Amino acid sequence: MVTKEEILEALKEVSDPEIGMDVVNLGLVYDVEITDGNRVYIKMTMTAPTCPVTPWILSEAQKCVENLADVEAADIELVWEPQWKPEMMSDYAKEQLNMY
Repeated sequence: MVTKEEILEALKEVSDPEIGMDVVNLGLVYDVEITDGNRVYIKMTMTAPTCPVTPWILSEAQKCVENLADVEAADIELVWEPQWKPEMMSDYAKEQLNMY
């Protein structure tokens, strides 16, 4: 059975092309749930509601997770609460983006 850690690691392959950082380290992934039958539900957001690459990022995230062994399907819910803030980024992302 796939684990939450494996899913998050796979999602690190999906980067916001405008920022050049993956969605996990940007703090865009809010929740990951794995249900019976190995269906994965992911709640995530974007840095802004007007992000022009939102459809691409969501599609890439879904494909990336569905390519994992033992994942039957991945459903991604785009949410806006809580609103994303730069403080949600990992220390690694802040360092890479010179935000310290």
